[in-house]
Amino acid sequence: MVHFREKHNIKIKPRDYENDVLLNLPHVPDKMFIKCPHCKCSIYSGDIGIEKICPKCSYNFRITASERLKITVDIDSFNELFEGIKSDNPIGFPNYLEKLEELRMKTGLDEAVLTGKASIDDQKILIGIMDSRFIMGSMGRLVGEKITKLFELATVEHLPVIIFTASGGARMQEGIISLMQMEKISAAVQRHSSAGLLYISILTDPTTGEVTASFAMQGDIILAEPGALIGFAGKRVINETLRRDLPENFQKSEYLLEHGFVDTVMDRKQMKETLSLLLSLHSKGKK
Repeated sequence: MVHFREKHNIKIKPRDYENDVLLNLPHVPDKMFIKCPHCKCSIYSGDIGIEKICPKCSYNFRITASERLKITVDIDSFNELFEGIKSDNPIGFPNYLEKLEELRMKTGLDEAVLTGKASIDDQKILIGIMDSRFIMGSMGRLVGEKITKLFELATVEHLPVIIFTASGGARMQEGIISLMQMEKISAAVQRHSSAGLLYISILTDPTTGEVTASFAMQGDIILAEPGALIGFAGKRVINETLRRDLPENFQKSEYLLEHGFVDTVMDRKQMKETLSLLLSLHSKGKK
């Protein structure tokens, strides 16, 4: 079917929004409204608040590491650690280093995890926040190195560790090197635990693959955000392997809570207060 404009050779000039402003004509700014992936409602962006939660269905939108930092730690308390570790291309994956540089410019992060020292209600912590914008939060050598160093420093300084996970798993561009990070981080977590120190893991959407199979599920206390996808293999792979239908909420945080894999599902607005309480309870009786 030929469109009417094409048939009659009618051309429409693109809208000049800058000119609309000068002429005081109404227009809708970009990203003024967003669509909730869960309830499919169009929402005024100002209504989701700093926590980025849908006001209609309470869906937790994915947020960046910097956004997470703002709603979790005390103002101006964060000092980034382990910057400047150089990247490499261990298996010679095509254009890998160029891709990393592009993502650094785009996200403002040096890797898929932001690590540093901060405080929550004046209680000192070491914190790691994964960001799914950086190659889907995949775990490569640098991610493994930064998280390992985080636990090692926490062990030396006798500090608790809090990590927000968000990952698609191991980074295929680094092959077996990425898988080796599971053992390296897990060993550092164990040393930290043997020193009697607290590790709180918060699972956010999505937490999958090798991250789930290692440090994400090694926390002394494991919290999860509502509706987060959490698992190792994908639902389709499991379905085809078992050859049976899976529950609709399979691999969601609420399903994991029912089956004892997480301690609680925590609303994002309550997260800082809850973390503060857990830190306070753990520190009682300690000098």
